[in-house]
Amino acid sequence: MKTNSGPALTFTVAAALIAGVTLGSSGSNVMPVFVDDFADRFHLSSTSAGLVAASQLTAVAITTLLLTHRAARPGRVRMARGGLALAAVGFIGAAIAFDILTLILAGLLLGAGLGAVYAASTAALAGADGDPDKTSSITIIGALFASALLLLAVPAVNESAGGGTGFFLLAVCCLPGWFLVGRLPDGPDPASSPSATAPDAASRPARPSAVLLAGAGLLMAVTQGVWSYASVLGRGHTGMSASVLSAVLAISSVVALAGAVAGPLAVKRFGRLRSMTGFVAVEALSTGLLIATHSPTLFIATAVIWQTCWLAVLVQILAAASVIDSTGRWVAALSGAGALGGGIGPLAVGAIMDNMGVGVLSILLTAGTLIAALPLLKMTASSDAAADTASASPHPQATPIARTATEKPASPAE
Repeated sequence: MKTNSGPALTFTVAAALIAGVTLGSSGSNVMPVFVDDFADRFHLSSTSAGLVAASQLTAVAITTLLLTHRAARPGRVRMARGGLALAAVGFIGAAIAFDILTLILAGLLLGAGLGAVYAASTAALAGADGDPDKTSSITIIGALFASALLLLAVPAVNESAGGGTGFFLLAVCCLPGWFLVGRLPDGPDPASSPSATAPDAASRPARPSAVLLAGAGLLMAVTQGVWSYASVLGRGHTGMSASVLSAVLAISSVVALAGAVAGPLAVKRFGRLRSMTGFVAVEALSTGLLIATHSPTLFIATAVIWQTCWLAVLVQILAAASVIDSTGRWVAALSGAGALGGGIGPLAVGAIMDNMGVGVLSILLTAGTLIAALPLLKMTASSDAAADTASASPHPQATPIARTATEKPASPAE
């Protein structure tokens, strides 16, 4: 079902969305490599390296949240390109940093730039004309493949050319990104056609509530926390080696891409609310099993199921937000809240695991997944209602009133 009158999801539009989301989230996706790099270059402890990483991730999240309203208006291409320029300067600064303070300042700079790119690109997900589930699915699948290439390329460059050169590689990636984001769907212009394309203040959806944003943040905190410690948990519980676990997690990530395809298919078959409820329930159960199991076979199976369900849920969250608010403000706000939760998650999971044990962690994260999903499921129900209303109500511009032969169009003064 078409939810807006933006540009069609052509190859160039899809490439713009994938490039923007990939680069906007590159800070968090490539963070394990970043941490290894600057911990080795500056001889940092795990705690110090974690604080440097957390400062960068927090800068991305806060910038994304601050720019959600701006990203809902025209000018997304300009915002994304400005963010890429700022991020490139930050990446270069991180590459040539000579002490920890310079590294932190460079991280804050590139975090602010990536946050602007992420806000513009995630908001643009709601701007493409077509099926929001298909748009979200294609973007997420493409961004995951591109992020996987970066995860392979950055450490390879560091090893071959020396520490810090991986940051130069990401700075270079901002150049093709500059051209690709030029086709991002723009926000609606209220002044251009107030009656056809831009809803008035009364009909425009309210801002996402604090409870909804907290739910998105908590869900991402659980997800990122589990992912960060998946190798540690698998090695300690199942006896698998680090190399085997790396291969298992990499393969499971690729197989789990089926979730990004299964999500939209389940929506068409069962409806958005029922399908997302099912995926969330399975995700919560597999989260608990992944943490607690001592069986290598069960660990591998739950890793695949958990990631598959998470991608299906993520696609449906973005699509539901796009249906409710076609300006993209909801999508950008939820993405920013998720980024903030993603930065907090590993710290929280590590603290719980050290102080309370794995058994308590399993229960808390299973419950946390279910609790976090409640406001998101409520949003999903609202999106179903909005979609039903849009399907039942004809668009005003699609049903012009016929005129008689003697009737003339009214002038603007009339």
